[in-house]
Amino acid sequence: MFRRALVRPPGPTFADGLTTVDLGVPDYDRVMEQHAAYCRALERCGLTVTHLEEDTRHPDSTFVEDTAILTPSRAILTRPGAASRAGEVAAIRGSLSVHYPEITALAGPGTLDGGDVCEADGHFIIGVSHRTSEQGAHELADILAENGHTSTFVDIRGVEDILHLKSGIAYVGDGRMVAIPPLARHPMLRSYEVICVESPEAYAANCVRVNDRLLVAAGHPRFEAAIRRLGYDLVPLEMSEFQKMDGGLSCLSLRF
Repeated sequence: MFRRALVRPPGPTFADGLTTVDLGVPDYDRVMEQHAAYCRALERCGLTVTHLEEDTRHPDSTFVEDTAILTPSRAILTRPGAASRAGEVAAIRGSLSVHYPEITALAGPGTLDGGDVCEADGHFIIGVSHRTSEQGAHELADILAENGHTSTFVDIRGVEDILHLKSGIAYVGDGRMVAIPPLARHPMLRSYEVICVESPEAYAANCVRVNDRLLVAAGHPRFEAAIRRLGYDLVPLEMSEFQKMDGGLSCLSLRF
């Protein structure tokens, strides 16, 4: 059960951030509306939400998930694969220290983004991507093992149209994994019941289980119908402006 979340509101420089897609320039008013709705949804799921200050020096800083991996006993600070995001990690450390007496930082030289790490009941699937290097993945795995957590790696550098592993998979509890077609068939998921999200709705694969509810990106009716049939209580949220900047639902908070 999650009890808390850290979020950082997008600053007015949000549109200057990194993106690999060409979906237009984010509308800042809509960005703020969508972020506020996201925060309200976390609160409805029972979480106490801490709102950090906006960081105009780092346009991507609203995607706080990339800065840390949180386990029940330890916070692990990452080493983002984009040099422009390095300052975000230092900015999050103080906020995490309030809740985590033990904080470990990846030492490098490898890199790792939090969006490449999918936890499933204490097991961590780590994506090797254009942002997360093999060295970074192995360093994280060694730290996790110190606390008894297992991990596996999957190379997603050849998977088109996703920036991070969690752009293409999400663990939704109950032994079920949501996945886009190129990952749904991967051997790493053979122990899970896989809910495949077909290509026209691939963005919906980045959904977030928060206690008894499932946050999903609005506008994907086939996926919503399939997941509702399995008994999930859905909270659809508009994410159009974050999608323009390679962002998804999981990116916008650190939940613990």
